[in-house]
Amino acid sequence: MNEKLIHYRDKTTEFWQSRTTNQKGLLVGSIVLVLLLFLSFVWFGARTNHVPLYTNLTPQETGEIKGTLDNRGISSEITNDGTTILVPETMVDDLKVDLAAEGIPQSGRIDYGTFRDNMGFGTTDNEFSLLERAALQTTLEDLIRNVDGVQSSQVMITLPEESIWLSDEPEQATASVLLNLQPGYNLDQGQIRALHHLVSKSVPDLPVENIVIMDQMSNYLELHDDPSMVGDTTLSVYEQHRKIQQDVERDIQRQIQQMLGTMMGPDKVLVSVSTDIDFTQENRQEQLVTPVDEENMEGISVSVERITETYTGDEVAEGGVPGAGETDIPGYPGVVGGGSGDYELIEERINNDVNRIQRDIVESPYKVRDIGIQVMVEPPDPEDPNSLPPNRLDDIQQILGQIVRTSIDTDVTAEWGANELEERIYVSSQPFYGKVEFDDIASGTPWWYYALGGLSLLVILLLFLLFRNKRKSDEDEEVVESEQTMIDIPDIGDDVDSEEKARRRQLEKLAKEKPEEFSKLVRTWLSED
Repeated sequence: MNEKLIHYRDKTTEFWQSRTTNQKGLLVGSIVLVLLLFLSFVWFGARTNHVPLYTNLTPQETGEIKGTLDNRGISSEITNDGTTILVPETMVDDLKVDLAAEGIPQSGRIDYGTFRDNMGFGTTDNEFSLLERAALQTTLEDLIRNVDGVQSSQVMITLPEESIWLSDEPEQATASVLLNLQPGYNLDQGQIRALHHLVSKSVPDLPVENIVIMDQMSNYLELHDDPSMVGDTTLSVYEQHRKIQQDVERDIQRQIQQMLGTMMGPDKVLVSVSTDIDFTQENRQEQLVTPVDEENMEGISVSVERITETYTGDEVAEGGVPGAGETDIPGYPGVVGGGSGDYELIEERINNDVNRIQRDIVESPYKVRDIGIQVMVEPPDPEDPNSLPPNRLDDIQQILGQIVRTSIDTDVTAEWGANELEERIYVSSQPFYGKVEFDDIASGTPWWYYALGGLSLLVILLLFLLFRNKRKSDEDEEVVESEQTMIDIPDIGDDVDSEEKARRRQLEKLAKEKPEEFSKLVRTWLSED
């Protein structure tokens, strides 16, 4: 065994000394890298992963749970300023069930379970009202804690007292809420509105305006009016109008850029669009009366009535005293006779009706009154301005004219002259000297993936080279030994009968250079004897 150890030591020393400085460095680095990888795998594998058991705890609840876990000998950690307790991942489910069965944590708060445990026949009305209000406050605190960004909350409710006197105005409740928000978290207006309505709908006779909510920094979380419900403020109106104008300009610019970019190239076109938009909104009611037949200005006949009277005969004979009767008018002439006569009366009554139109018109919230479009086109050859034919610019001018004509309100374009459309479009051809060149950004697999793969291949390659060099060195030694054995001849002057001396010299040389093989040869001879 000692001979083997000595032999391996000599081989190792000889192998190490035969290596160059670079090979030695690579070998040591490979061994260190493998050891580091092995130690990291062992450390991550033996590490205990702690996960939250409970979150958003009060200090009393955290202390109670921590004490219970310490008595059981379970490792635990407390984070987030004492509001979260961490336990090993493999024990989370079992601990939740065991602690819940024991009634832990017991915070001492009053909830609706208090009525089940402590209510009896001796409870007075005041005690019942006090417990009911405390249970309501506790329930609201639990609900608010579930809102994203809220760590804890405190709720104070004031309920109106019942009165024996009648009143025109009913009594109303009030509520104050104190929120403990997560660091760096701000509630938006939607969440604030949701909290106000949550508290309002949970407490009887509690309007939204009687609720006050603030955070731990004494910042009031006020409920602002919804502009869509009660009207816009000046700032909100400006923001809405500005957003509409930007959207219109962006849409037109995107369409022109996409269309001209297909013709000339995406980096050969630059488009700028400016608009003038009228945000005057008009609501009007029209009651129109128009004839059915507009050419003759006549309506439609609803009813027609025709009356015809005809009389033929002699007139009444003369007689009587003019104005002499009791009922006669004094001085009125008497009947004067005449010859025969004819009488005819034709009466026609036509009731015509017309169109009665009633319109409730709500104008569009905005109208595009004017548009200005500026387009810069780079020639295909930036050094040669003539590489862009003039008819191409005319085509672009015609395309932009159609876009302007269809985008502006028709009432405005109807008043335009012949050249007003061309004045709103400007097309120029010139090289783009300020074009920014961007480098291609590599995407796909992360760099560390390739680095890790390359490092692994490097380690494998080094190990392969080391083993191959070792094998090659062993083969070279065997070749040298065989050559030395073949070259070894007896000295000049020895007798022909000196074969025994030659064998003796070979055995001595074998014993010096390869003692292990010499010992094996001796043991073989002894076993044969």
